[in-house]
Order: sequence, then structure tokens, then C-alpha cells
Amino acid sequence: QVRVVESGGGLVQPGGSLRLSCAVSGITLSPTTMGWYRQAPGKQRELVASFTYGGNTNFANYVDSVKGRFTISADNAKNTVYLQMNSLKPEDTAVYSCKSRIASRDYWGQGTQVTVSS
Repeated sequence: QVRVVESGGGLVQPGGSLRLSCAVSGITLSPTTMGWYRQAPGKQRELVASFTYGGNTNFANYVDSVKGRFTISADNAKNTVYLQMNSLKPEDTAVYSCKSRIASRDYWGQGTQVTVSS
């Protein structure tokens, strides 16, 4: 059974940092793409950052609003992807969820709350 588990959310002051983790277990094939999404109250879910495994070259993409502040990375040995979030702003407040695409199927975690407030 595939499990996707996020961790690392919490309350942080504006300008602060958090690192989210997304661990995938119960898989026999490696993910092809991992993505971090967020959904704020009253807003649609949006893709924040994605990591595509490309053999010798991996690809990372970001929504414009987080470029230069967020960094997505992966530890293949641990089937884990990270989202380093720096210079956090109140508008980054949302539930952050991780999606893993494995063999053309998507698996979601339960989400972790990130609150940026003074």
C-alpha cells in the first residue's frame, strides 16, 4: 500500500523559514514526479513546486510567487522530497500537500498546515 506522508509544517513569523518533508513508502517503482501543492482558505489549490526525475538530470519548477524563496529537492534513497521555504510571507499560509506520481497514478498525502503570522 502506497503511503505519502508530509511533515514539517507549523507556525512561523514573516521572514522565517520552514522545511517540509514528503516521504513515500510501500512502492515498488520510483516516482516520476513529486509535487507540492497548497490551498489557502477560500482559494483553489495551486501547484507550488514540482520535481521531475530525469535520470542524470532532474527538473524543478516553481510557481512565480515562490521563485527565489522556495527550493524543492529530493533524496532518492529515502523516497523523500523536501520543500525548503525561506522568506515566508503571510500569503504563504495554507495547507501544503504532497503528490507523488507513480506509474501514471497519483498518490496524495494528508497535508500539513503552514501558518505565517506575527
